[in-house]
Amino acid sequence: MRMVIQRVSEASVKVNGEVRGAIGPGLLILMGVEEADTSADVDWLAAKCINLRIFNDDQGVMNCSLLDKGYDILLISQFTLHASTKKGNRPSYIRAARPDHAVPLYEQLIAALSKGLGRPVQTGVFGADMQVELVNDGPVTIWMDSKQKE
Repeated sequence: MRMVIQRVSEASVKVNGEVRGAIGPGLLILMGVEEADTSADVDWLAAKCINLRIFNDDQGVMNCSLLDKGYDILLISQFTLHASTKKGNRPSYIRAARPDHAVPLYEQLIAALSKGLGRPVQTGVFGADMQVELVNDGPVTIWMDSKQKE
């Protein structure tokens, strides 16, 4: 499972012109599932996101987590995170999981993040054409892959 995590001052997602999810300060998380992903990947990434210390403390040092600040999450599914651009100019998405495998893991991630935060996370609509708006704060953008725990 791959994620692009962006610290935001605000973010929202629209589907068919209608806002489906919106947050103030917090994390916009773009996530993609591959066929090899399991519940263990969900658990590892959810814990990392909830406890990631990338928000400023009173001294301006990135030392606080979502929990410390009471901030929110907007989670967006994005299969293109598993694009392969090795050959040619047209990306291949063969590593991206099919919906029958990806949707249950996406839903598990929503549940794990919500449980960890103690409140619901905002989401888009899995597989939909979405328009995402954000104000990247910092900018702070972090890439994580559960298969490459760095």
